[in-house]
Amino acid sequence: MANRQSTGYNAVPPWIFAIAAAGGLLVLLPLAAIVARVNWGQFIPLVTSESSLTALGLSLKTSAVSTVLCIIFGVPLALVLARASFPGQRLLRAFVLLPLVLPPVVGGIALLYAFGRQGLLGRSLELAGIQIVFSTTAVVIAQTFVALPFLVVSLEGSLRTVGVKYEAVAATLGAHPTTVLRRVTIPLVLPGLASGSVLSFARCLGEFGATLTFAGSMQGVTRTLPLEIYLQRETDADAAVALSLVLVAVAVAVVGLSFRRPRMLAAEAGSK
Repeated sequence: MANRQSTGYNAVPPWIFAIAAAGGLLVLLPLAAIVARVNWGQFIPLVTSESSLTALGLSLKTSAVSTVLCIIFGVPLALVLARASFPGQRLLRAFVLLPLVLPPVVGGIALLYAFGRQGLLGRSLELAGIQIVFSTTAVVIAQTFVALPFLVVSLEGSLRTVGVKYEAVAATLGAHPTTVLRRVTIPLVLPGLASGSVLSFARCLGEFGATLTFAGSMQGVTRTLPLEIYLQRETDADAAVALSLVLVAVAVAVVGLSFRRPRMLAAEAGSK
């Protein structure tokens, strides 16, 4: 910052700002349209109806559980992809990140044929008396499926950025690999883990296609807030717009936290 002020050099060409402004408008204008369309006189009754609160509560609960699952499965996956070297590693990375580009409805169909009554695992689960499809568990699985890559990408990037020199030093001092992971690796990449977790939560909160295909839409069981918005759009446009604004507000807060929290963690780590 000081060097830039002393030299008077600006790293961003002026014409970049014009294109960036156009890109920003492309995102902001639709959001502004939602705000302009809200029936503010009925906003509170619309967003506090029984069905709306039930859908919001279900979304928050399932998203929280799904985020925990993303951490449980995503941390080992990111470590394997960033630290290990083995045949087929690139192929594994491609499959792990596939939900990022896969249409959600395709993901829902894949989950249905994996865990459905006639699916690969569904038949065995059905014999054991376990039914996943069209249940709250199905919502959690669908959200985890689409959100897991966000945590893996964030954490793998952090692992590659910090390198292995501190881990190597700890290992030469006799630390067990698990101890190195717990005492050195995780603290170093904590900002990336926090950012990935928050982004995964936001993705879970907005999941629609895979959830509808795999879990269905039953009030209080599988009807999350995005599904409630979709149904309200057919019967009550004002309610759909009001709920959309609530979802946008929650998403903005969550994404904003994903950029603020890592900086706080990094500052705390630097002060220790």
